[in-house]
Amino acid sequence: MFASGPRVYGSGMDVPASTSDERLVTAADIARLAGVTRAAVSNWRRRHADFPAPAEGAGASPRFSLSEVRAWLDRQDKGGQESPEVRLWHILRDAYPDSMLRGLADVAALLSGSPGSPLPDLPDDAARACLGLAEETSPARTVGALAERLTQSSQRSDADTTTTPRLVRAITRFANPEAATVFDPACGIGSLLLGVGADGARRTGQDVLPEAARFTRFRAELNGVPDVEVRVGDSLRDDQWPDHRAELVVCAPPAATPDWGREDLLIDPRWELGLPPRAESELAWLQHAYAHTAAGGQTVVVMPTAAAHRRTGRRIRAELVRRGLLTEVVALPAGMAVSHAQPVHLWLLRRPSEQIPTVQRVRMSDLTAADPDGPLNADDHPRADVPLVELLDDVVDLTPSRHASAHGGDLLTEYAGTREQLIRVLETLGHALPSLAEGPGDLGGSQVRVADLVDAGLVRVAEGRLESSSERLDADFLNGFLRSTANTRRSTTASGTFRTDARSASVPHKDADQQRAYGRAFRALEEFEQAARELATLAGRATDLAREGLTSGALLPSESAGPGTGPQSEDSSRA
Repeated sequence: MFASGPRVYGSGMDVPASTSDERLVTAADIARLAGVTRAAVSNWRRRHADFPAPAEGAGASPRFSLSEVRAWLDRQDKGGQESPEVRLWHILRDAYPDSMLRGLADVAALLSGSPGSPLPDLPDDAARACLGLAEETSPARTVGALAERLTQSSQRSDADTTTTPRLVRAITRFANPEAATVFDPACGIGSLLLGVGADGARRTGQDVLPEAARFTRFRAELNGVPDVEVRVGDSLRDDQWPDHRAELVVCAPPAATPDWGREDLLIDPRWELGLPPRAESELAWLQHAYAHTAAGGQTVVVMPTAAAHRRTGRRIRAELVRRGLLTEVVALPAGMAVSHAQPVHLWLLRRPSEQIPTVQRVRMSDLTAADPDGPLNADDHPRADVPLVELLDDVVDLTPSRHASAHGGDLLTEYAGTREQLIRVLETLGHALPSLAEGPGDLGGSQVRVADLVDAGLVRVAEGRLESSSERLDADFLNGFLRSTANTRRSTTASGTFRTDARSASVPHKDADQQRAYGRAFRALEEFEQAARELATLAGRATDLAREGLTSGALLPSESAGPGTGPQSEDSSRA
């Protein structure tokens, strides 16, 4: 069944239906089940007197009977069919109420089938659900989906060092992609450790939680990532890699705490830049990561924005700058971190070598206005290379927005160009929407499952979209119906936004001509959406440029500051 050959597991006995019916679900689970937002579930509870009462808990964290919720959703015609991933998550949550991380590690152990590894303690229903989902997708995708869900779950208290896919992608954008050795001293479930560096790199890590280290090792094996070793222990108090150095050291430190061991580590040799303040454990993690960086190597650490200017950390920041070790500070947009929605910074350090001298300038990149799901291209956002002497004042403020100008050159030219682009997009936007006629209200006919089309070799799933392998099937038609309300309700997973499980979707039977007609309409809608997003981006950019110009004196208002009378007009230019 799998290339890795997992064990035959469980007794094979059927699980009574009542076992499933006794499960409890949260409001967030109900939202995923019905394909709606949590706010919609809250409204249902307020407006519908027959909505199921909490079976356990109260206040902000009630849990409801899954069977009662399903019955209510069916009566209200709001129900959706759970995806296999959602069902597996519910089973694991019931089986591992105190440690979802241990449940995920047991799933990974089962799917890896590693000879000689201990038999995981999975209940039979969890094992069957796990094997079924892996058969439908793959062992690696199953474990990856569960890991992503863990980062979005309130039940990650035993895995505080999880890293969101957004943050991993952002760090990958700035980390050395050719590093042959990678080290993460707070690796958690391995998302960052396994996501950066060169293919085939030696990857080493440490985490205080044995189950996190175990999960990371199995996850690496399932993804075909060789040469991974993770040790267990508190990295600050009990460094398991004292003499280890790597070309790339990455770290998203756990939540700040004053109890990080400062009193026991007062004369630790890792504090090259100064003794970290008790209230700034992030500066301890920063220096720990730098201590494990090889000569010429790079350190990338996720830091809270306050670390860039807090008075208590000024001495360490000054040493970083004075010694020419800090190469760049990147301000990321909000929504990157797991435990909060606030923006974070990346601090990039380079350990000098004979070939790589200390830096004379620090690059400041302000990406706070970027789309967290977009390409994060620093060239499209404010940035500046700041001489060290300009940073070494009484504050040593390393906040990028304080140093990176909102415009890199001629603001008038940039504003005029942005305005022209916005006008062009605005003129075409109204014509982009397709003309639609009144329909019968019901498509009628039978439906075909996407999974059947995939199994028949007519369609393949690529990054959540469908690609047609047959002239009989129109790809735009397929992808348009993939996003239908029914398919969204049928199977969704939460990763900040709803993401439809393509294989579980269904599309109506239509002949080739009808498919092409629908395809043209869906394609026009996608082009309209893209133009609308571009318009929003350009509008924000034009507004920012105009405000910056007007408040800095670079631009002047015309006599009538209405449409067509901006600083780029001919009269204003002649003036």
